[in-house]
Amino acid sequence: MFVGLTSLAISQDTSSKKPTSKTVQPKIIVVPYTPVDVSIADELKTNDNARLAISIVKEGFDSRNFPTVDLNARLKQLSNDRVMEMEDRTSIKQEVIELSGADIQVEVETTINKSSSGNSVTVILSAFDAFTGVSLANKSGVSPKFYTDSYEKLIQKATDEMIDEFLNVINTRFEDIRANGRMLAMNINFSEESEYDMDYEFEDYDTLSDKIESWLEENAYNAYFHIQGITATKMIVDEVRVPLKTPEGKNYRYSNFVREFRKHLRSLGLEAERDLQGGRIFITIL
Repeated sequence: MFVGLTSLAISQDTSSKKPTSKTVQPKIIVVPYTPVDVSIADELKTNDNARLAISIVKEGFDSRNFPTVDLNARLKQLSNDRVMEMEDRTSIKQEVIELSGADIQVEVETTINKSSSGNSVTVILSAFDAFTGVSLANKSGVSPKFYTDSYEKLIQKATDEMIDEFLNVINTRFEDIRANGRMLAMNINFSEESEYDMDYEFEDYDTLSDKIESWLEENAYNAYFHIQGITATKMIVDEVRVPLKTPEGKNYRYSNFVREFRKHLRSLGLEAERDLQGGRIFITIL
């Protein structure tokens, strides 16, 4: 009887310890905000406050168990000559982000506010999807005023005030991306010389707009897309979802989605040009 009761107790204890689902948090890379004509390498080299703010924000994420990527380590993976090229600053920044394997990039902008009543620091955090550039979260914080030039403490104060709320928003948005896919937008139009339009009818009596809608339904993640409007010369898809990961577990590049769409158009006998701008796709049918 004792053995039986002991076995029952163990069984009940084991069954009560159900495994809990663990939320997969996004991998984050923290980068400085930079004007168009300034590279991230230049900013880190010349702006002490930028380096300081990145370090403090990254530590804030690390202390809350968010996986982060070291920006300096990824910069070193690119040749110094290429990183410092003046004519290729934007693409280098994007290449560093893609090389990092991060899901989300967080830009940090700091402003020193000096006055006769004391100095303060404004810190602005902006989170973007690393692959589409779609904005995910924005938050700003201002430190109290002190008669000090120790900006490290002021940046720390401004960051501590807002980082938890900022991370909560990121987590919520990332959970939506994991469940429903990344969000893109597509504008499909025609060149002036094109012989086609959205009302062009194929042998099966489907119009070109019908063909495009059918393809979107089959290829959008979970068939999730929304068409804002269609005219004879344009289709505006204000939202279409693509997966976060490939079946192999790699980050899904939305350029793959564009490539497959162009193949579909070619199968219909149509040629097209494409332009990718952040999370927006522009297709011109020739």
